[in-house]
Amino acid sequence: MKLEPESNDIPTTTVWSFPERGSWATHKPTYRGNWAPQIPRNLILKYTQEGDLVFDPMVGAGTTLIEAKLLNRDAIGIDINPQAINLSKEALRFEVENKSKQECYVGDARNLGKIANDSIDLIATHPPYLNIIKYSEQTISEDLSNIGSLSKFLTEFESAIKEFYRVLKPGHYCAILIGDTRRHRHYVPLAFNIMSLFLKDGFILKEDIIKIQHNCQMTPRWSNEAKKYDFYLIMHEHLFIFRKPVIDEDMLLFKESISMS
Repeated sequence: MKLEPESNDIPTTTVWSFPERGSWATHKPTYRGNWAPQIPRNLILKYTQEGDLVFDPMVGAGTTLIEAKLLNRDAIGIDINPQAINLSKEALRFEVENKSKQECYVGDARNLGKIANDSIDLIATHPPYLNIIKYSEQTISEDLSNIGSLSKFLTEFESAIKEFYRVLKPGHYCAILIGDTRRHRHYVPLAFNIMSLFLKDGFILKEDIIKIQHNCQMTPRWSNEAKKYDFYLIMHEHLFIFRKPVIDEDMLLFKESISMS
């Protein structure tokens, strides 16, 4: 089994593009909506050291945990969907020459009671974009991917953001890949609504990386619709990287920059 990508180069700009999804180790593209392994790999290499603790609160099929294992980082992954946890555990069944430990279990990002305050070195996750992809088809009522209302989704997601803030170490980073959608041919800026909540709840925006979308299953269908109607296809996502401020950090500069925007 091939355990490494051909290149470990970390992108140096705020535009990321991975036309070919990584297929090393046990990575598979079969879980719809999972992010390319290049993304958590780059985040882990950029923002952590070996032995650090990485957390993915919406772990899906385990992409983040696979990369943590390969890169000698301890990791915790939770998901509200038991099927996702089973896939993650299966994906972690390979051997590496390090002593890192990965744990995954069924849990809710809005209630991280098992995780201590200020204990996580990096949060990296790829949440659902409203109900664009329904991961549990209404069988799990608390699943965020079953929420179609933007206002309700944001209310529920803010509970998760507050928990992310609690468990993350001061001065450390929370990375979230989130995209937008359209309704009635008009743009719904889900990503910027989520960003606003992170800022409201105490985080500082470190980076806004534009991630180009490739190989989207719905592109052929929507390409025909876009030609017929008056809108462009959404072919990017936002990778927001937030920092939790350290204790007694002077926040005046950040508050002023936000008020000017």
